[in-house]
Amino acid sequence: MATIPPPITVPQRSERPSVSQRAHAERTVRTLGRRKVVNGLMIGLTWAAALVATLPLLFILFYLLKKGAGLVTPELFTAMPEPIGEEGGGMANAIVGTLILVGVAIVIGLPVGIGAGLYLAERRGTWLATTVRFLADVLNGLPSIVVGIFAWQFLVRPVGHFSALAGGVALAAMMIPMVTRTTEEMVRLVPVSLREAALALGYTRWRTSLTVVLRTAMAGIVTGALVAVARIAGETAPLFFTALGNQFMSTSLREAIAALPLQIFNYAISPYESAHALAWAGAVVLIGLVLVVSVAARFATRARFGHAAD
Repeated sequence: MATIPPPITVPQRSERPSVSQRAHAERTVRTLGRRKVVNGLMIGLTWAAALVATLPLLFILFYLLKKGAGLVTPELFTAMPEPIGEEGGGMANAIVGTLILVGVAIVIGLPVGIGAGLYLAERRGTWLATTVRFLADVLNGLPSIVVGIFAWQFLVRPVGHFSALAGGVALAAMMIPMVTRTTEEMVRLVPVSLREAALALGYTRWRTSLTVVLRTAMAGIVTGALVAVARIAGETAPLFFTALGNQFMSTSLREAIAALPLQIFNYAISPYESAHALAWAGAVVLIGLVLVVSVAARFATRARFGHAAD
Protein backbone atom coordinates (compact mmCIF):
# COMPACT_ATOMS: atom_id res chain seq x y z
CA MET A 1 0.00 0.00 0.00
CA ALA A 2 1.48 3.33 -1.10
CA THR A 3 2.11 5.89 1.51
CA ILE A 4 0.64 9.34 1.06
CA PRO A 5 3.34 11.99 1.23
CA PRO A 6 2.80 14.72 3.74
CA PRO A 7 1.32 17.93 2.33
CA ILE A 8 3.75 20.61 1.26
CA THR A 9 3.50 23.59 3.47
CA VAL A 10 4.13 26.99 1.93
CA PRO A 11 5.57 29.47 4.33
CA GLN A 12 3.25 32.41 4.78
CA ARG A 13 4.66 35.81 3.91
CA SER A 14 4.51 38.49 6.46
CA GLU A 15 1.72 40.96 5.77
CA ARG A 16 3.94 43.82 6.82
CA PRO A 17 6.28 45.03 4.01
CA SER A 18 9.94 45.09 4.65
CA VAL A 19 11.95 48.26 5.10
CA SER A 20 13.30 48.08 1.54
CA GLN A 21 9.81 47.61 0.10
CA ARG A 22 8.51 50.61 1.99
CA ALA A 23 11.46 52.71 0.79
CA HIS A 24 10.87 51.62 -2.82
CA ALA A 25 7.18 52.47 -2.59
CA GLU A 26 7.98 55.90 -1.17
CA ARG A 27 10.49 56.57 -3.96
CA THR A 28 7.90 55.50 -6.55
CA VAL A 29 5.28 57.83 -5.09
CA ARG A 30 7.75 60.72 -5.03
CA THR A 31 8.85 60.02 -8.62
CA LEU A 32 5.26 59.89 -9.87
CA GLY A 33 4.52 63.11 -8.03
CA ARG A 34 7.48 64.86 -9.62
CA ARG A 35 6.48 63.57 -13.05
CA LYS A 36 2.96 64.91 -12.63
CA VAL A 37 4.28 68.29 -11.52
CA VAL A 38 6.75 68.49 -14.42
CA ASN A 39 4.09 67.33 -16.89
CA GLY A 40 1.64 69.95 -15.64
CA LEU A 41 4.34 72.62 -15.76
CA MET A 42 5.29 71.79 -19.35
CA ILE A 43 1.65 71.73 -20.46
CA GLY A 44 1.19 75.13 -18.86
CA LEU A 45 4.30 76.47 -20.60
CA THR A 46 3.13 75.23 -24.00
CA TRP A 47 -0.29 76.82 -23.46
CA ALA A 48 1.41 80.07 -22.46
CA ALA A 49 3.65 79.94 -25.55
CA ALA A 50 0.64 79.34 -27.80
CA LEU A 51 -1.17 82.26 -26.18
CA VAL A 52 1.83 84.56 -26.60
CA ALA A 53 2.11 83.52 -30.26
CA THR A 54 -1.54 84.31 -30.98
CA LEU A 55 -1.82 87.49 -28.90
CA PRO A 56 -0.23 89.80 -31.54
CA LEU A 57 -2.63 88.59 -34.24
CA LEU A 58 -5.62 88.84 -31.92
CA PHE A 59 -4.59 92.34 -30.87
CA ILE A 60 -4.13 93.43 -34.49
CA LEU A 61 -7.51 92.00 -35.48
CA PHE A 62 -9.24 93.59 -32.49
CA TYR A 63 -7.70 97.00 -33.09
CA LEU A 64 -8.37 96.90 -36.83
CA LEU A 65 -11.99 95.96 -36.30
CA LYS A 66 -12.33 98.64 -33.64
CA LYS A 67 -10.91 101.37 -35.86
CA GLY A 68 -12.10 100.36 -39.30
CA ALA A 69 -14.95 97.83 -39.22
CA GLY A 70 -17.59 100.54 -38.95
CA LEU A 71 -16.18 102.25 -42.04
CA VAL A 72 -16.42 99.21 -44.31
CA THR A 73 -19.50 100.19 -46.31
CA PRO A 74 -20.67 99.45 -49.87
CA GLU A 75 -19.34 102.87 -50.84
CA LEU A 76 -15.83 101.73 -49.94
CA PHE A 77 -16.00 99.03 -52.64
CA THR A 78 -17.80 101.01 -55.32
CA ALA A 79 -16.74 104.66 -55.02
CA MET A 80 -13.57 106.30 -56.21
CA PRO A 81 -11.35 108.13 -53.72
CA GLU A 82 -12.02 111.79 -53.09
CA PRO A 83 -9.19 114.34 -53.12
CA ILE A 84 -7.03 114.16 -50.00
CA GLY A 85 -8.63 116.13 -47.18
CA GLU A 86 -12.23 115.76 -48.31
CA GLU A 87 -14.73 113.51 -46.56
CA GLY A 88 -16.14 110.34 -48.09
CA GLY A 89 -14.96 108.38 -51.06
CA GLY A 90 -14.00 104.78 -51.48
CA MET A 91 -11.18 102.54 -52.64
CA ALA A 92 -12.68 100.84 -55.68
CA ASN A 93 -9.63 101.57 -57.83
CA ALA A 94 -7.28 100.08 -55.22
CA ILE A 95 -9.36 96.93 -54.76
CA VAL A 96 -9.55 96.35 -58.53
CA GLY A 97 -5.84 97.10 -58.86
CA THR A 98 -4.92 94.59 -56.16
CA LEU A 99 -6.97 91.89 -57.87
CA ILE A 100 -5.28 92.65 -61.21
CA LEU A 101 -1.78 92.60 -59.71
CA VAL A 102 -2.41 89.33 -57.88
CA GLY A 103 -3.97 87.86 -61.03
CA VAL A 104 -0.89 88.74 -63.10
CA ALA A 105 1.34 87.23 -60.43
CA ILE A 106 -0.69 84.02 -60.43
CA VAL A 107 -0.65 83.72 -64.23
CA ILE A 108 3.14 84.12 -64.29
CA GLY A 109 4.22 82.57 -61.01
CA LEU A 110 1.99 79.52 -60.73
CA PRO A 111 3.04 77.66 -63.92
CA VAL A 112 6.72 78.51 -63.39
CA GLY A 113 6.63 77.48 -59.73
CA ILE A 114 4.80 74.22 -60.38
CA GLY A 115 7.09 73.32 -63.28
CA ALA A 116 10.22 74.09 -61.30
CA GLY A 117 8.97 72.15 -58.27
CA LEU A 118 8.09 69.15 -60.43
CA TYR A 119 11.56 69.19 -61.94
CA LEU A 120 13.23 69.42 -58.52
CA ALA A 121 11.26 66.43 -57.26
CA GLU A 122 11.71 64.24 -60.34
CA ARG A 123 15.37 65.13 -60.98
CA ARG A 124 16.47 65.75 -57.43
CA GLY A 125 19.92 64.25 -57.82
CA THR A 126 21.15 66.43 -60.69
CA TRP A 127 23.40 69.46 -60.28
CA LEU A 128 20.82 71.68 -61.96
CA ALA A 129 18.14 70.66 -59.46
CA THR A 130 20.51 71.38 -56.57
CA THR A 131 21.31 74.81 -58.01
CA VAL A 132 17.66 75.70 -58.64
CA ARG A 133 16.70 74.58 -55.12
CA PHE A 134 19.43 76.75 -53.60
CA LEU A 135 18.41 79.78 -55.67
CA ALA A 136 14.75 79.27 -54.74
CA ASP A 137 15.64 79.24 -51.05
CA VAL A 138 17.73 82.40 -51.45
CA LEU A 139 14.96 84.17 -53.37
CA ASN A 140 12.41 83.09 -50.78
CA GLY A 141 14.39 84.87 -48.06
CA LEU A 142 15.16 87.97 -50.12
CA PRO A 143 13.68 91.24 -48.77
CA SER A 144 10.74 92.36 -50.86
CA ILE A 145 12.21 95.82 -51.40
CA VAL A 146 15.20 94.23 -53.15
CA VAL A 147 12.83 92.45 -55.51
CA GLY A 148 11.16 95.79 -56.19
CA ILE A 149 14.46 97.50 -56.99
CA PHE A 150 15.40 94.79 -59.48
CA ALA A 151 11.97 94.97 -61.10
CA TRP A 152 12.32 98.74 -61.40
CA GLN A 153 15.77 98.43 -62.97
CA PHE A 154 14.80 95.85 -65.59
CA LEU A 155 11.07 96.47 -66.18
CA VAL A 156 10.34 100.12 -65.37
CA ARG A 157 13.48 102.04 -66.24
CA PRO A 158 13.90 100.66 -69.80
CA VAL A 159 10.34 101.65 -70.82
CA GLY A 160 10.33 104.91 -68.87
CA HIS A 161 7.09 104.46 -66.91
CA PHE A 162 5.51 102.43 -64.12
CA SER A 163 3.02 99.71 -64.98
CA ALA A 164 0.77 97.03 -63.55
CA LEU A 165 2.71 94.42 -65.51
CA ALA A 166 5.93 95.34 -63.71
CA GLY A 167 4.13 95.11 -60.38
CA GLY A 168 2.68 91.72 -61.24
CA VAL A 169 6.07 90.40 -62.31
CA ALA A 170 7.61 91.61 -59.04
CA LEU A 171 4.92 89.82 -57.04
CA ALA A 172 5.35 86.72 -59.21
CA ALA A 173 9.08 86.71 -58.42
CA MET A 174 8.15 86.50 -54.74
CA MET A 175 5.53 83.83 -55.38
CA ILE A 176 7.63 81.46 -57.50
CA PRO A 177 10.02 80.16 -54.81
CA MET A 178 7.17 79.43 -52.39
CA VAL A 179 5.19 77.50 -55.01
CA THR A 180 8.35 75.74 -56.18
CA ARG A 181 9.27 74.38 -52.76
CA THR A 182 5.68 73.42 -51.95
CA THR A 183 5.30 71.57 -55.24
CA GLU A 184 8.56 69.72 -54.68
CA GLU A 185 7.52 68.53 -51.23
CA MET A 186 4.04 67.49 -52.36
CA VAL A 187 5.37 65.56 -55.37
CA ARG A 188 7.84 63.74 -53.13
CA LEU A 189 4.92 62.50 -51.02
CA VAL A 190 3.38 60.69 -54.00
CA PRO A 191 3.98 56.92 -53.58
CA VAL A 192 6.56 55.39 -55.88
CA SER A 193 4.11 52.58 -56.65
CA LEU A 194 1.92 55.01 -58.62
CA ARG A 195 4.85 55.97 -60.82
CA GLU A 196 5.80 52.33 -61.32
CA ALA A 197 2.22 51.38 -62.22
CA ALA A 198 1.99 54.16 -64.81
CA LEU A 199 5.34 53.24 -66.34
CA ALA A 200 4.29 49.58 -66.44
CA LEU A 201 1.22 50.59 -68.44
CA GLY A 202 3.45 52.17 -71.07
CA TYR A 203 3.32 55.81 -69.98
CA THR A 204 6.39 57.87 -70.73
CA ARG A 205 8.15 59.55 -67.83
CA TRP A 206 6.93 63.04 -68.64
CA ARG A 207 3.36 61.81 -69.10
CA THR A 208 3.54 59.99 -65.77
CA SER A 209 4.75 63.15 -64.06
CA LEU A 210 2.04 65.35 -65.57
CA THR A 211 -1.01 63.09 -65.51
CA VAL A 212 -0.38 60.85 -62.49
CA VAL A 213 2.10 62.43 -60.10
CA LEU A 214 1.02 66.04 -60.52
CA ARG A 215 -2.68 65.19 -60.33
CA THR A 216 -2.16 63.23 -57.12
CA ALA A 217 -0.24 66.09 -55.50
CA MET A 218 -2.51 68.85 -56.81
CA ALA A 219 -4.44 69.43 -53.56
CA GLY A 220 -1.25 70.13 -51.63
CA ILE A 221 0.07 72.31 -54.44
CA VAL A 222 -3.12 74.38 -54.41
CA THR A 223 -2.70 74.86 -50.67
CA GLY A 224 0.83 76.17 -51.13
CA ALA A 225 -0.30 78.44 -53.96
CA LEU A 226 -3.04 79.94 -51.80
CA VAL A 227 -0.57 80.61 -49.00
CA ALA A 228 1.72 82.33 -51.51
CA VAL A 229 -1.18 84.45 -52.78
CA ALA A 230 -2.05 85.46 -49.22
CA ARG A 231 1.51 86.66 -48.74
CA ILE A 232 1.94 88.67 -51.93
CA ALA A 233 -1.50 90.29 -51.65
CA GLY A 234 -0.24 92.47 -48.81
CA GLU A 235 3.19 93.34 -50.19
CA THR A 236 3.89 97.05 -50.45
CA ALA A 237 7.59 97.65 -51.07
CA PRO A 238 7.82 96.05 -54.56
CA LEU A 239 4.81 98.05 -55.74
CA PHE A 240 6.43 101.38 -54.88
CA PHE A 241 9.06 100.69 -57.54
CA THR A 242 6.76 99.12 -60.13
CA ALA A 243 3.02 99.87 -59.98
CA LEU A 244 3.49 103.20 -58.10
CA GLY A 245 -0.23 103.77 -57.52
CA ASN A 246 -2.98 105.67 -59.30
CA GLN A 247 -5.77 107.91 -58.01
CA PHE A 248 -7.94 106.92 -60.97
CA MET A 249 -9.43 103.63 -62.08
CA SER A 250 -7.03 101.81 -64.37
CA THR A 251 -7.18 98.28 -65.71
CA SER A 252 -4.38 98.56 -68.25
CA LEU A 253 -1.26 96.48 -67.65
CA ARG A 254 0.84 99.19 -69.31
CA GLU A 255 -0.10 101.98 -66.91
CA ALA A 256 0.48 102.72 -63.25
CA ILE A 257 -2.20 101.11 -61.14
CA ALA A 258 -3.61 101.51 -57.65
CA ALA A 259 -3.28 98.83 -54.98
CA LEU A 260 -4.66 98.45 -51.48
CA PRO A 261 -1.26 98.40 -49.71
CA LEU A 262 -0.15 101.56 -51.55
CA GLN A 263 -3.45 103.32 -50.90
CA ILE A 264 -3.34 102.42 -47.22
CA PHE A 265 0.19 103.79 -46.92
CA ASN A 266 -0.66 107.05 -48.67
CA TYR A 267 -3.72 107.59 -46.51
CA ALA A 268 -1.88 106.65 -43.31
CA ILE A 269 0.83 109.31 -43.77
CA SER A 270 -1.72 111.97 -44.68
CA PRO A 271 -2.36 114.68 -42.05
CA TYR A 272 -6.15 114.44 -42.48
CA GLU A 273 -8.38 112.34 -40.20
CA SER A 274 -10.69 111.42 -43.08
CA ALA A 275 -7.75 109.82 -44.88
CA HIS A 276 -6.75 107.98 -41.70
CA ALA A 277 -10.26 106.55 -41.46
CA LEU A 278 -10.04 105.25 -45.03
CA ALA A 279 -6.65 103.75 -44.25
CA TRP A 280 -8.16 101.75 -41.38
CA ALA A 281 -11.06 100.63 -43.55
CA GLY A 282 -8.67 99.57 -46.31
CA ALA A 283 -6.59 97.64 -43.79
CA VAL A 284 -9.71 95.73 -42.69
CA VAL A 285 -10.48 94.84 -46.31
CA LEU A 286 -6.89 93.76 -46.98
CA ILE A 287 -6.57 91.59 -43.90
CA GLY A 288 -10.01 90.15 -44.63
CA LEU A 289 -8.77 89.14 -48.09
CA VAL A 290 -5.67 87.53 -46.58
CA LEU A 291 -7.74 85.67 -43.97
CA VAL A 292 -10.16 84.37 -46.59
CA VAL A 293 -7.29 83.01 -48.69
CA SER A 294 -5.63 81.51 -45.59
CA VAL A 295 -8.85 79.79 -44.52
CA ALA A 296 -9.28 78.45 -48.06
CA ALA A 297 -5.75 77.04 -47.87
CA ARG A 298 -6.61 75.43 -44.53
CA PHE A 299 -9.69 73.75 -45.96
CA ALA A 300 -7.71 72.57 -48.98
CA THR A 301 -5.15 71.02 -46.63
CA ARG A 302 -7.85 69.22 -44.65
CA ALA A 303 -9.46 67.98 -47.85
CA ARG A 304 -6.14 66.44 -48.90
CA PHE A 305 -4.80 65.13 -45.59
CA GLY A 306 -7.86 65.00 -43.34
CA HIS A 307 -7.65 65.79 -39.63
CA ALA A 308 -3.96 64.87 -39.59
CA ALA A 309 -3.28 68.36 -40.90
CA ASP A 310 -4.84 70.00 -37.82
